[in-house]
Amino acid sequence: MPQVPQTFDALAVRTWCGLALEALGRAREEIDAINVYPVADGDTGTNLYLTVESAAAAVEAVFAGYEAAGRDGTSVAAAGRPSLADAARAMAHGALIGARGNSGTILAQLLRGMAQVLAADSETAHTDGRGMRLALRNAADSARKAVAHPVEGTVLTVASAAADAASGAEGDCGTVARVAYEGACAALTATTGQLAVLESAGVVDAGGRGLVAVLAALVETFTGEAPRANGRWQETVPGGTGAVGTAGAPGAAIVDIPDALTGVTGVTGVTEAAPGGSPGPRVRGADERDEATDDGADACVDGAAEEGHPAFEVIYLLEAEDSAVDRLRERLDGLGDSLVVVGGDGLWNVHVHVDDAGAAVEAGVEAGRPYRIRITHFGLGDVHTGAGAGRPPRERAQRAVVAVVPGEGLAGLYTEAGATTVLARPGEPPASGELVEAVRRAHAREVVLLPNDADLRHTAAAAAEQARAEGVRVALIPTRSAVQGIAALAVHEPERRFDEDVVAMTSAAGATRYAEVAVAERQSWTMAGICQAGDVLGLIDGDVAVIGADLTATAETVLDRMLAAGGEMVTLVLGDEAPDTIAAHLESRVRESYLAVDTVVYRGGRQGALLLIGVE
Repeated sequence: MPQVPQTFDALAVRTWCGLALEALGRAREEIDAINVYPVADGDTGTNLYLTVESAAAAVEAVFAGYEAAGRDGTSVAAAGRPSLADAARAMAHGALIGARGNSGTILAQLLRGMAQVLAADSETAHTDGRGMRLALRNAADSARKAVAHPVEGTVLTVASAAADAASGAEGDCGTVARVAYEGACAALTATTGQLAVLESAGVVDAGGRGLVAVLAALVETFTGEAPRANGRWQETVPGGTGAVGTAGAPGAAIVDIPDALTGVTGVTGVTEAAPGGSPGPRVRGADERDEATDDGADACVDGAAEEGHPAFEVIYLLEAEDSAVDRLRERLDGLGDSLVVVGGDGLWNVHVHVDDAGAAVEAGVEAGRPYRIRITHFGLGDVHTGAGAGRPPRERAQRAVVAVVPGEGLAGLYTEAGATTVLARPGEPPASGELVEAVRRAHAREVVLLPNDADLRHTAAAAAEQARAEGVRVALIPTRSAVQGIAALAVHEPERRFDEDVVAMTSAAGATRYAEVAVAERQSWTMAGICQAGDVLGLIDGDVAVIGADLTATAETVLDRMLAAGGEMVTLVLGDEAPDTIAAHLESRVRESYLAVDTVVYRGGRQGALLLIGVE
């Protein structure tokens, strides 16, 4: 048996996230197929997977940061490993910002509830079996409080049962986790008889099934062995205990709104999602239901009836004070149903079903600053089910471009050029599932994928492979900066043969040198020497080339070095915190010192770097 952690520490959190992601990956299609309450969306498993993927990525980032700090000699942690509090908070934050659908939002709150106990500042360490009991209890209670109108027979029931069972368990973390898992299995089996729609379809609650998979991973974390699945509820899965295909294909309309929404009304696109795969075996009672959406609602837990339920699902992250969120809950509860608001400490994830999507977004604007807004229309139906009868399926486009962009301003620029965008905020890189969803939204036979970040290469490659498995021809151009993506998009011609278009775009991106100007967050060794916190750094092609004290002077030095090798076009992308004067200064510098070189300036918004520079 492999060595396993004996107490809850940072490594245990990391292992749990990894095993939970693997477990949900194996069970994703099964969970999607049994998602019938209250709308058969067929995406609960996918939403849970994406939520845990974001949590796992956040934990890995914390470990990587400590390891890098240790190599630089700037960390006080000699072992190069984060504390339990660091890892638990990262897990909760990652789940919160990556939560998808109703099920993912509730799972994010469950993880946050556990993290509140594991990361608590107290004289008693919550790292043993007793600590796990307390964490599971707080998780279940906080998730139930986050739902406006809880209903039994859902993931909330399963979470409470796990906590109840664990409360009477004595022993180490492995023992408590196993008892909690067994309690969750028993409660999951009972969900079929607790809700009429589940009983009619002959299935268990999909969100609860996902939670059982997460708890099974917790058992494996502390015992080294995955628990044997409970056959009583496995029999409710169509086709027996094996994995099944998704019950339908995505068909909902998605509206992506990346703007900060402080008086902004721009929308980056309204599309119909492409089919995510051929329909798999159906569950009994699901034939007449709208079975799948691209990123829509799933197993909601507030008792909204399928007949006459609201037309839209609205989801967004919100930066707001607690008092403002209390008022927001009251207002949204009056607008619709399926209301779940999770989070805290100034950052919240809001989920609600409403008929007036604009009013739900306006309520968020009044409460604080909403972003990552997603609006899903339930009414279009699925062409595979007959819900969209009388409306022929929309024809796929021949070719599309999908690009990751670092700020709202560039998202608008790329969208105007015809690209489908995925917004990557500072410290919040998109997961592979988000890129796959963007490919589906593009609804094209051929897709050119622009990651625009060297660190996203593997993520984009995984997304490309999944999209190819769904029948889409995908070409990945390894752009490492948004300015390279701009160059590639500028020569994109959908009328050309696919291979020729990809070659031209790759050539344009490769011929563009890129740089960024940012402020150092801590002391560190660089290619240009030792920098101190607060120094201005000029990075050329990914490496620190200039260390300075003044932003404008450093940017000018970087630009001069790039143009020393020649160039015809300079692209400047200014972040929100960059002074307005810097663009005029650099434009003047180019005009006076470099003949026949043009300059174009864009506003990138909250893009992380103060300034991006491209030289073609």
